Amino acid sequence: MKIAIVEDDINMRKSLEIAMSDYKEFEILTFKNPIDALKKLDDSFDLIITDINMPKMDGIEFVKELDGKFEVIIMTGNATLTRAIESIQLGVKDFLLKPFDVDDLISAIRREDKVQKVQKSVVKNSKKTDRFLGTSEALTKVINIADKACKTDASILLLGQSGVGKEVFASYIHKNSPRAKKPFIAINMAAIPENLIESELFGFEKGAFTDASEAKAGQFELANGGTLFLDEIAEMPYGVQAKLLRALQEKEIRRLGSSKNIKIDIRVVSATNANILEKIKNGEFREDLYYRLNTIPLVIPPLKDRKDEILQIANAMSEINCKKYGFDLKTFSDEAKEQLLSYSWPGNIRELISVVERAVILSENQEITVEELFLQNKIQ
Repeated sequence: MKIAIVEDDINMRKSLEIAMSDYKEFEILTFKNPIDALKKLDDSFDLIITDINMPKMDGIEFVKELDGKFEVIIMTGNATLTRAIESIQLGVKDFLLKPFDVDDLISAIRREDKVQKVQKSVVKNSKKTDRFLGTSEALTKVINIADKACKTDASILLLGQSGVGKEVFASYIHKNSPRAKKPFIAINMAAIPENLIESELFGFEKGAFTDASEAKAGQFELANGGTLFLDEIAEMPYGVQAKLLRALQEKEIRRLGSSKNIKIDIRVVSATNANILEKIKNGEFREDLYYRLNTIPLVIPPLKDRKDEILQIANAMSEINCKKYGFDLKTFSDEAKEQLLSYSWPGNIRELISVVERAVILSENQEITVEELFLQNKIQ
């Protein structure tokens, strides 16, 4: 495991170097500040350990700069609840208060190492990539179409029920495309108040409206060169649809309050679980925009039509959650397996993941029973 330690205090940095030199399974590199670290960090690193209070750039800003590319453990002698919450929100794995025992740090590292090994095991056993925990014949057909679409810039419309993995597919398409090293930005149309959607997409200039105290780039600008994923596209207000269509046709946008056009180069992937043709018929969605977005449609089948994946996903998630919570590996009884296969999964993969995590936490023994799935009253 390759680890970067970022610590401005030379005594602390040297102490950690010496203490961790006894653990030959770890390759340690130290940096005196985040700026130096950012110049050297690459995909070969598995974990970042950083102090919070440092000159030039503090640990929280450093974590933001990492942009989720690395797992992080934070150590600090000056913890506050606000800082701890902010760290957790940024996805930090552990938060150690100085002075701490080196054994506590080693335990935190080994917990993370176990989780990463499980994740790599899932990757190794997957037929395609780490994005898919299981594969069935039905899913493989969709993946094959996606593999062809990845190589192009064609707009893709992902169709399927809630929870089938549309965002997973969007990410897969981006990361297997020529745009993989550029931004992937996902935005949920249903989660943004109608009066904010236009400014969220296209940005605004200072003074464009009452609360616009400074200029802000929109999601189109932030995704420039990469992929913009528009989830729940059918929920986009009708009035904004015309502006989206124009942006896609002209390959340029204009911030609110500006007279200047900004050139954009993005690939759009959109998704919906709604009957978009019915919305077109009812005058709720523009037909011309639909055809612009729907160059390549990908219909992702529900989990009930992908039976081969159910036990693959359940076993993988049990292993991941057992490692996460420090449990010995838990398996499913034959009766539990039968019930997993016979249940209709209205919430699809999202529901299966939730059910397995709950069962792992609540089960008393190493074998998860039918009763511990809490599905007995839901079979359809």
